[in-house]
Amino acid sequence: MVNVEQVLKDHQIRPTAIRLLMYRFLTESEVALTLNDIESGFDQSERTTLYRTIKTFEKKGLVHQIDDGTGVAKYALDRPVAGKQAEQDLHLHFHCTSCNETLCLTDHKIPHISLPKGFVTEDMNLVIKGVCEKCSGQ
Repeated sequence: MVNVEQVLKDHQIRPTAIRLLMYRFLTESEVALTLNDIESGFDQSERTTLYRTIKTFEKKGLVHQIDDGTGVAKYALDRPVAGKQAEQDLHLHFHCTSCNETLCLTDHKIPHISLPKGFVTEDMNLVIKGVCEKCSGQ
């Protein structure tokens, strides 16, 4: 069993009650979550507190933000390599056009891409769109 308080401390995040609860909430989700999804799981918490918490997690390398083309930011826990730089765990994401869920395909890495001289990578995101296993019935 994961010691949530220790995970947060390992990422230099002070383990407050809401942070502990949000980490547990994120671990229970198999898909990326919007801020609205997170907010619906916390009836008594303010949206601002939840937003600050998810942004702290993102800044400290505990979650990553996914732009799946829907116009709404989604967040997913960095499970396999939590704490490492984003460029060290560049993986594919899959967005289901049927159920609108987005999930990490952490076993499928994005290969290193060499850019022309003078170009500097700041972010990389590869989203495959289609129908997920659940919606396709296969």
